[in-house]
Amino acid sequence: MTAGCVSTSATPPGRGEGSDGSDDGGSSGSTKLLKAGGSSTVYPIANKAGSYWNSNPPASDGEYWGPQQYGIDTDQNLADYWAGKYGFDSDSGSSVPFTVSVGLSHSGTGLEKLKNGQLDIGNASAPVSAELPEASKEELDKFVNHVVGVDAQPIVVSKEIYNAGVKQLTAEQVRAIYKGEITNWSQIDGYNGPKREIQAIGRSVGSGTDTAFRSNLLGDPEASMPGVDVRKGQNQQVKTTVSKSNNAIAYMALAFVDDSVPAVALKVKGKVYEQGKNLSEPGYPLARDLHCYTYGGTSKMEAAFLRMVISDYGQKTFVEPVGYAKLTEKRRQNQLEKLPETS
Repeated sequence: MTAGCVSTSATPPGRGEGSDGSDDGGSSGSTKLLKAGGSSTVYPIANKAGSYWNSNPPASDGEYWGPQQYGIDTDQNLADYWAGKYGFDSDSGSSVPFTVSVGLSHSGTGLEKLKNGQLDIGNASAPVSAELPEASKEELDKFVNHVVGVDAQPIVVSKEIYNAGVKQLTAEQVRAIYKGEITNWSQIDGYNGPKREIQAIGRSVGSGTDTAFRSNLLGDPEASMPGVDVRKGQNQQVKTTVSKSNNAIAYMALAFVDDSVPAVALKVKGKVYEQGKNLSEPGYPLARDLHCYTYGGTSKMEAAFLRMVISDYGQKTFVEPVGYAKLTEKRRQNQLEKLPETS
């Protein structure tokens, strides 16, 4: 199942209608397309949720919906149930109350498009204040933050480097590599391969992953990284580059790590953090929230989709399976309370 990309030919939703949750419920006159886009890190969550929504499986489908196993008492199809909480009904000739379209770029682009009315939901893997540092407080206050999951950003290296003994790095070593102070793998303790220059891969400036890396490891979202050799716009491109190289290091979203791009352990202030063990602990410097922003309030249509993602069902179905940490129960309830009240 796929949610598809943003359709530039579709009529943009009227964000002013229902931005206060007042008049966009029900099938009559309701907007039929919800558009989300932005961060490639948040994309796996939003895209999977969008594909489930558009497929609208019946309550009897235990693989994709099965509401009873989540304590939800309904016999409605998936999208009908969540949209119905805000007064939406499926038209007689439509399979869903409204369609969800999910596009892919990066955080800064998504937030700019959200601000300009081109999107309903802007996906970001860094706070809007870090992504739009020049924005005034008045401008930033128009963005409504909905946290949908947590990513623990790992450091990955080329498989050849990993197999040559680099299975752990210190935070100081990673900083030195990206600052251009360490340039060859032979300068790293434990490396037993040939003398080889380090190819330091960064994310595009403006991506949430890049902003989070600079903020959390270098101490400033605009910190200089003269050691970067090449920048890539999306996590998928970073993964491809690292997997095809024999000398690379990169930072990327946890959901994209596999055997072709092994994650190394990171030693921070004497403690070692390893993938699959403790990356979600508070002391890990590259853990960050994943955001779905709305603008100028949250409409009923936006709230219906976000409520599904933030719910216990959504966390277990769309967040955990793609490799991220779900929200704690307390955080989940706090996020649900930020949404408009249901009908």
